[in-house]
Amino acid sequence: MRSLGRPYWVLLGVLGLIVGVAALDQLFPPPLSRAAEVSHVVRDRNGVVLRAFPVEDGRWRLPADLDAIDPDFVQALLAYEDERFYSHAGVDVLAMLRASRDNLASGRIVSGASTLTMQLARLIEPRERTLAAKLLQMIRAVQIERRLSKAEILEAYLTLAPYGGNLEGVRSASWAYFGREPDELTIDQIALLIALPQSPESRRPDRRPQQAVAARGRVLDRLASIGLASPHAARDAALDPAPDRRAFPALAWHASEGLVREQGVHAGGLDLVSTLDFSLQTALETAILEELPGGDEESQLAVLVVENESRAVRAALGSASRARPGGWIDLTDRARSPGSTLKPFIYGMAFDDGLAAAQTRIADLPTRFAGYQPDNFDRTFRGDVTIAEALQHSLNVPAVATLDGVGARRFSAVLGFAGAAPSRRRTAGHDDGLAVALGGAGLSVRELAVLYSALADEGVAQPLRWLEDMPTAEGGFSVLSAESAVEIVDILRRAPHPGGRMPANLTRAAPDIAFKTGTSYGFRDAWAAGVSGRYTIIVWSGRADGAPRSGLTGRAAALPVLFRMFDRVEQFDPSPASVRLAEPEAVDAPPTLDRFAADAAPHILFPPDGAEVWADRAGRGFVLAAQSSQAVTWYADGQPVERNAVGDAVWVPGARGFYEIEAVDIQGRATRSRVRIRGAGEAAPRGQGG
Repeated sequence: MRSLGRPYWVLLGVLGLIVGVAALDQLFPPPLSRAAEVSHVVRDRNGVVLRAFPVEDGRWRLPADLDAIDPDFVQALLAYEDERFYSHAGVDVLAMLRASRDNLASGRIVSGASTLTMQLARLIEPRERTLAAKLLQMIRAVQIERRLSKAEILEAYLTLAPYGGNLEGVRSASWAYFGREPDELTIDQIALLIALPQSPESRRPDRRPQQAVAARGRVLDRLASIGLASPHAARDAALDPAPDRRAFPALAWHASEGLVREQGVHAGGLDLVSTLDFSLQTALETAILEELPGGDEESQLAVLVVENESRAVRAALGSASRARPGGWIDLTDRARSPGSTLKPFIYGMAFDDGLAAAQTRIADLPTRFAGYQPDNFDRTFRGDVTIAEALQHSLNVPAVATLDGVGARRFSAVLGFAGAAPSRRRTAGHDDGLAVALGGAGLSVRELAVLYSALADEGVAQPLRWLEDMPTAEGGFSVLSAESAVEIVDILRRAPHPGGRMPANLTRAAPDIAFKTGTSYGFRDAWAAGVSGRYTIIVWSGRADGAPRSGLTGRAAALPVLFRMFDRVEQFDPSPASVRLAEPEAVDAPPTLDRFAADAAPHILFPPDGAEVWADRAGRGFVLAAQSSQAVTWYADGQPVERNAVGDAVWVPGARGFYEIEAVDIQGRATRSRVRIRGAGEAAPRGQGG
């Protein structure tokens, strides 16, 4: 071994040292995770910040992106703090020698030699300022340089740099002191953002404006001396007062919070681009404060604006004021009694079923429906009216009679398939009663927006879109046929307008609104839902705790707000909002629909047309079910179906294959469904067990 000589041992020692250092580097990596713990940000569809969320301890730490930061600021920062940033490996030896010389000559510390990488090391691992801490920073800086690119190091520093109080990062400081992103900065703003991290608490503009101005002035002088600012501009900028601290963006408070919650909390922070529009959201949040009733300090308003073609939510106001009771709750997402707002869909389904047309006459007279006797809001009855008149004047008895013909359970099921399932109190069980026509089940503003935007899109319901990168749903669910949807919209746009409002056809450039109001029992909820051109708007008014408000109806408390919201939307998108539907030609109802008859043809509930039914054994029987106001006789492929001891029609198919089931009432009206029976030896149809 001695023959190997001294160089061998030196080389072996060097290699051992390298291996040891590499092992220590892997065993004790720099804690870079703190730079990834940043504030969540929600933007509008054009990238404008709507709301930012603080991290732990209420600190604002917005992630830095060099592509979105003024390059003049970056150039000035490097020239002032670390001129050899792109050439050193974390520690600037030349800067350390210079600082040592200057400090020895002065007998005190007059300059430092910390690179931006070393400062980043101190930010991610704070320690008291000692010689040992400085040595550790140097080691950490070298480790960081091995792991991150120069751009990533700079972004991490600009994310964590302290700017006083709970502000961390250049973006947070720019928002707090200038009210915007640091994408374009003036020379005095650049100088202030460079000066603050050096001594953030003693130079806070909001607490110590004189010290902030003085520090900014020193940076300006330095920038002028190295040619990054003209002496004249530096002198002028030094005279500007220190900026006051501003509030962080807090628009779309409820919607932004909901988006962050739904997307989940990630260590890297969320930067979500919503479908909301900054300008429209700002305008409506300002306008809604004027709409609050002055005599009731507990009333709230909630508004949703949806673009019909894409189903993108363009503005969302969960409450009118967080200073009022319930203002912190997103009231667009709470189920409330919808009052009469579902009546258009009851009549639309009756149109589809062939039960009625717009000019079909129906009785508005005291009527009892199996123990349920509805009354009109004004407690008066109008005798014979058309379906169109019944809908325009929101008459209750005709709506309940029509729902009785359509079928309450079927109606609720259709709404559920559309994404707006009516909710009921637990005490109601699974009852799908006729009271749903008058608000006897709960819906939210969002669910009602799904339904009314379907009216504007030929009856096709699709989910609302809240994120720009969320694809538009394909297909959707047809609540109504296109013809019925157009007919309902035409009826609604001819409803009596609110007081003081001229009908759109008599007003130049006014939005032509098809609308429906609703008022729940005890005046707890006031609604107005409208469709005009490209947009659907839903307005809810009430108290967050559901307490009654005497005399405040949908027409009085919500409809005027709806019209003024449409006026605001028109200011931002005038041409589409002003599109008017063509004047329809007057069409008489077919003779068979001249008068509404609730006892329509039977509606087969089971098995529905086109169904595949799984028979798990030979001889398996199936109970047939239909909705009908009269007794029904059942046939399977033309053969009568026998009834059991309790009166149920039980069909026992003979073999696998296709069958035609027919339900015939005592007047001879028939409904058919074609079904397929499948059984042992076949793969079970989707959704059924074997």
